[in-house]
Order: sequence, then structure tokens, then C-alpha cells
Amino acid sequence: MPRRAPLFPMALLLSACAGCSHAPLSLKGEVFYHARDALPEDAVLSVKLVDLTRADAPPRELALQQGKIRSPVPVSFRLDYDPDDILPGHSYAVQARIQRNGRLLFINTVHHGVLLDGSDPQPLRVRIAAIH
Repeated sequence: MPRRAPLFPMALLLSACAGCSHAPLSLKGEVFYHARDALPEDAVLSVKLVDLTRADAPPRELALQQGKIRSPVPVSFRLDYDPDDILPGHSYAVQARIQRNGRLLFINTVHHGVLLDGSDPQPLRVRIAAIH
């Protein structure tokens, strides 16, 4: 006769793992532009991973890297995100911009969609264009 494991310890083990979250995943890339002008020293680069699925609401931010630009272009970024936030059938993209004192200087003008299924090229190359 086969031996059966007690259900209570197994149920307790499964319920303890229900709240477990996965280790963050990363999306790596670089932001570049073709303008010949040097950036002001106080320019700030923001790169976001967003969920664009809901057309009736602003994009939901899943990851953000923001800071002063301390190196010449291209500028590297790394977006760490929770894989539990990635849902089947949703649309995701990387957005980048450079601002100075709240004034927009550069922004990506092309959609940079990502699948987040391991098939996205890394490093991603995100081109931004000057705002005139």
C-alpha cells in the first residue's frame, strides 16, 4: 500500500511560498543622440520601463533610472523590474528623456517596445532627439 504524505505540512509549505516574490530581472541598454551640442552639466536622464496596455490611462511605470549624466553618449542604463509585474497580453516599452530644470531637451521619438520574455536584444539602443 502506498504511503501518503500528510496534507497539513504540505499545505503550510505551499502557503508560505505564496507570498514569495521572484528576484528582479534587468533590462540593459544605452541612450544616444546625434546632436553635436554638449549637454549642460545639470542635465538629467530618465529611462523608464512602462506598461502601455491601458489606452485610457497614463503608462504604468515598472522601473526607473534617473540621474545626472556623468559620461559622454551613449549613456548606459539598467532597469531592474519585478517579473511578477509582467502580465501576458500586455504591451511594454522603454522611454527615455533628458531634462534640465524641468525643461525637456531630448526625448525618444520612436516606440521602443520590449517583450520581456528573454528575447529582447541587450543592450537595447534607445535613440533620443532634440526638442526645438
